[in-house]
Amino acid sequence: MTEVMNPVDIESAIREVANRIANGVKVCSERYKAFLAADRDFDYAFAQAYMAHEGAAHEKKYAATLATSGEREARDVADAAYKFAERKHRALQDELRALQSVGASIRSMYAVAGRAEGA
Repeated sequence: MTEVMNPVDIESAIREVANRIANGVKVCSERYKAFLAADRDFDYAFAQAYMAHEGAAHEKKYAATLATSGEREARDVADAAYKFAERKHRALQDELRALQSVGASIRSMYAVAGRAEGA
């Protein structure tokens, strides 16, 4: 069974989703900053490990990769968190558009309510 909504319900739902979208902008920004910081940390740690390795030139990259697995994981987790926040933000925008469409349909329905057919 679907919920019956009236224009007040729709407006309330639209307001709630709009507020969530506004908050989502801040969340996305914070997640992206965290990703950039983790990416910088990874790059720096990799460069340090690469330069610190005492061995043949072809070993440096592999040694640095092994030495920086924690930084790489932190970067990947930050990237995943940012992408999740971004997808959630887009989903809220889609939800807002859907509510606006339902609102238009309900307003249209209320506009013709009470009119006799053929009158």
